[in-house]
Amino acid sequence: MTHNPIPTKEQILAWLADNPDHGAKRDLAKAFGLKGTAKIELKRLLKELAAEGKIQRRKRHYHDSDSLPPVTVLEVLPPDAAGDLWARPMEWGGAGEPPRILMHLRRDDPAIGAGDRVLGRIAKGAEGYEARIIRKIGVASHRVVGIFRKGAEGGRITPIDKGDMKEWIVPAGAAGEAKDGELVEAEQTGPKGRMGLPRARIIERLGDPSAPRAVSLIAIHQHGIPDDFPDDVVAEADAATPAELGKREDLTDLPFVTIDPADARDRDDACLVLPDEDPANEGGHILWVAIADVAHYVRPGSALDREARNRGNSTYFPDRVVPMLPDRLSGDLCSLHENVPRAVLAVQMKIGSDGRKISHRFTRGMIRSVASLEYAQVQNAREGRSDEKTAPLVDDIIAPIYACYGALKRARAIRQPLELDLPERQIVIDAAGKVASIKFKERLDAHRLIEEFMVLANVAAAEELERLRKPLLYRVHEEPPADKIEALREVAQASGFNLAKGQVLKTAHLNRLLEAAEGSEFDELINISTLRSMTQAYYAPQNLGHFGLALRSYAHFTSPIRRYSDLIVHRALIAGHGWGKDGLSQADIETLDETGQHISDTERRSMTAERDTTDRYLAAYLSDRVGSELTGRISGVQKFGAFVKLDDTGADGLIPIRSVGREFFHYDREAQQLVGADTGTVIGIGQRVVVRLAEAIPITGGLELELLELDGASLPGGGKGARRPFKHGRKQGALKAKKRAVARKVKRTRK
Repeated sequence: MTHNPIPTKEQILAWLADNPDHGAKRDLAKAFGLKGTAKIELKRLLKELAAEGKIQRRKRHYHDSDSLPPVTVLEVLPPDAAGDLWARPMEWGGAGEPPRILMHLRRDDPAIGAGDRVLGRIAKGAEGYEARIIRKIGVASHRVVGIFRKGAEGGRITPIDKGDMKEWIVPAGAAGEAKDGELVEAEQTGPKGRMGLPRARIIERLGDPSAPRAVSLIAIHQHGIPDDFPDDVVAEADAATPAELGKREDLTDLPFVTIDPADARDRDDACLVLPDEDPANEGGHILWVAIADVAHYVRPGSALDREARNRGNSTYFPDRVVPMLPDRLSGDLCSLHENVPRAVLAVQMKIGSDGRKISHRFTRGMIRSVASLEYAQVQNAREGRSDEKTAPLVDDIIAPIYACYGALKRARAIRQPLELDLPERQIVIDAAGKVASIKFKERLDAHRLIEEFMVLANVAAAEELERLRKPLLYRVHEEPPADKIEALREVAQASGFNLAKGQVLKTAHLNRLLEAAEGSEFDELINISTLRSMTQAYYAPQNLGHFGLALRSYAHFTSPIRRYSDLIVHRALIAGHGWGKDGLSQADIETLDETGQHISDTERRSMTAERDTTDRYLAAYLSDRVGSELTGRISGVQKFGAFVKLDDTGADGLIPIRSVGREFFHYDREAQQLVGADTGTVIGIGQRVVVRLAEAIPITGGLELELLELDGASLPGGGKGARRPFKHGRKQGALKAKKRAVARKVKRTRK
């Protein structure tokens, strides 16, 4: 029997450097194929490496001492003999000397020298660590977006933000190659110039104000979303240092993982599932959810707190994010990066084999994530397609996560939250800022299990604060109003389905309707109509339940990096458990109503800006296809026309009623239909259509369509889209009957 040779110390160090998230002794033994007495020799080598300071042992895991987070603060060192600039990390957990990091400077980077501090993005190159500057520490980069007007000596910038009336002076030589009338982004370069106007340097040409690259910037300024952090806020964030263990519970020996989208900009939640060894909970699970401890850094009444409350939430666009917190916090200290100690508020939940939460326990602790994973990566591993990173995690980490999710699904089926099926659209932007493609995001079990874990943690937070009798902000979703449910009932009946009357409405009733429509031609119509019947969720200190999730008590706890509501809940937990002086303040408590209203408004503001941006990007994408024939379905009806959701892109366009046929159309508000006065043609929600794209206007996001076919037939009486005879027989008879019904209704109205 042959045995694999014992690895050298150099081979062990190389493997740990390449696999920082798999530092257990058994991982090393598996990697090198060691068994029996060879494992004893491996243990001796690991002890020697730790004694030499080349690796660290933390609980049961060994780590390369030179590991660094992807974003961190660096102190710039003097240039070397070759003129290269180097830096060292300010945060270093290794036993040896911190590594030197080569700085890669770009033309637009600020001037830096020895002793300066910068926030840098770290990568591992062939020769060691390398970094690019995100920004200089202690310097707020004040920026403006506006139209450049060229002058004899430089020029001026007129901001597109309606609330900013003052122009910015661009001195000679600071305009680059910007042309008159272009949309530009500039940053303030120094003290105010003549007439007290700020001086600026153009850092990016955005070109035509109607071009795709300008879309999100225009939305930011049109909707008044703050995207420029004040100096005192940046200074406060930059002065923050990593939280220490102190009185926190040490959870660094637990193998937490983060699971996020491939393009995640921050990682504020981590999870872990362990089998419950309690005989009384046979087949049960211990679910841990750990959330970044933002409250440690954002104290009540501070500059950071005022700005976070003012913003209310982060706003997400296809090409950028406007964060609630400065990048020193959102991308660094509050982000649960792999193999970096981070402060958290965590909840340990005991889950029964039937998916019920039996109990929970909150703690303020410190974790060290063993792996930063992506949704598709986790799903592939679950389905037997693991990669180098996930292969060692499949049995001990990924399998228990899915087992717990399986139990939670059983409980969800009993609870019956609203099960809408509306695909999420994803706009892919290329390097030039143009729309490369429109995709519909794939929904994996990896997405669903994280959502289910977060929902349960949010429930536990609300219940815990109720137990402690502490004030909080609930996430409230009230029952839909009677008139909207009646409108949904009419749409359902017109489509051949039933929504029962005379009983207290529950999500289970709506789910039965959605299930009945699934797979039919009315599937999307019923989903859209159900969504439109819902009220909008909001934040309030009064608990009115969450109708959509079918939950009695619900609060947002799991995303404090991007939602101020979650920060309030964290502070309430800190105050309730006496974990520190950074809990919910008296001022917080006295203004809870006002805060709830304000952050509900900022959430709607962000949603509107995001929707407007999506519409503009789609219009820009479709502008090259004007004249093309497209398919879709009627998604809304108004007196002035019908809205169509296009199949390929999910974009919404308008068919102006003035362009349809050669007759007058009556608008039936109750039935949500347009009915032709002469032919009885009915245009209603859910009908399949073929349309021609008549106009696409990127600057407004508007799409104008011409109706060619309605439910597979051209329009009676001729018109722009008359391409084949309208079907007679039963359909024609139905239209005549509809015409008579409308005539009777009009007659009653006149009386």
